[in-house]
Amino acid sequence: MIELEGVPELIDPVMVAAFEGWNDAGDAASGAVAHLDREWKGEVFAALDAEDYYDFQVNRPTVWLDNGVRKITWPTTRLSVVRIGGAKPRDLVLVRGIEPSMRWRSFCNEILGFAHELGVEMVVILGALLGDTPHTRPVPVSGVTSDADLARTMDLEETKYEGPTGIVGILQEACTHAGVPAVSLWAAVPHYVSQPPNPKATLALLNRLEDLIDIRIPLGELPEDARAWQLGVDQLAAEDSEVAEYVQTLEEARDTADLPEASGDAIAREFERYLRRRDPAAPSAEPGDGSYLRDTSGGLSPRPKRKPDPEPEAETPPPDEGDTPPES
Repeated sequence: MIELEGVPELIDPVMVAAFEGWNDAGDAASGAVAHLDREWKGEVFAALDAEDYYDFQVNRPTVWLDNGVRKITWPTTRLSVVRIGGAKPRDLVLVRGIEPSMRWRSFCNEILGFAHELGVEMVVILGALLGDTPHTRPVPVSGVTSDADLARTMDLEETKYEGPTGIVGILQEACTHAGVPAVSLWAAVPHYVSQPPNPKATLALLNRLEDLIDIRIPLGELPEDARAWQLGVDQLAAEDSEVAEYVQTLEEARDTADLPEASGDAIAREFERYLRRRDPAAPSAEPGDGSYLRDTSGGLSPRPKRKPDPEPEAETPPPDEGDTPPES
């Protein structure tokens, strides 16, 4: 049952979702939603029943002490809402959890039930995969949709992917069948440095999200974290000649592939995006005027230990759905 007591009428709401696990290489996608929740002080208003969707031998609950009282946090998916203030305020409904172990259709229907009740205008699902991309270059982020009209109007790729998929692909298709506009944004994480976190990939997803829904996102320390991450990987690569040679090979392949895009129009578009993102006259990315939801409890469950394996054939995110499974 969906209970939304205490949730006000939302302004032009967009739902942004990410799920830890198979579709979250380097924790880049879940890290992006966590950043939005943290910067805008999101307030949890709902949590899915963990008993319905999770295998607790795969995603185990955790025990913790609260003033000497033992409590349990169950792995689940939680929904929170944040209000973006400024001249053109709007709301984001943030969905963050773990890829469910079972009953995916019911899981998606429950998420869509919240989207319907809240009047969500569009669903944006974030994902990350492992690919043959060098850490020294900008993180490739692809935007895909199953809606041909949406692909044309928002300059996205229409997915034609066929093959195994994760909860990101299932939720996107569920949105399409329900008539809810849905977009997936995928970041490619270097497979040779896959251990989380990857702040550079998280930053790339947030930048693309800014462009997609025309908001400004406070980045906090994320740009500095991304620079520190790249510097650390640079140092590790320099200590191993084979790794350094491999990175150079990836760089040459990437630069060759990007060469046709190094046109004046492409550079102008990127510069316009940068200016729009940092324009003081753009809608403010500051939080709204204080709390406007009832108090609720909820922290997020620890990330699952299972992570995607390298995907040796992908140089960039697949041109379609983007959630091609890693080969084991």
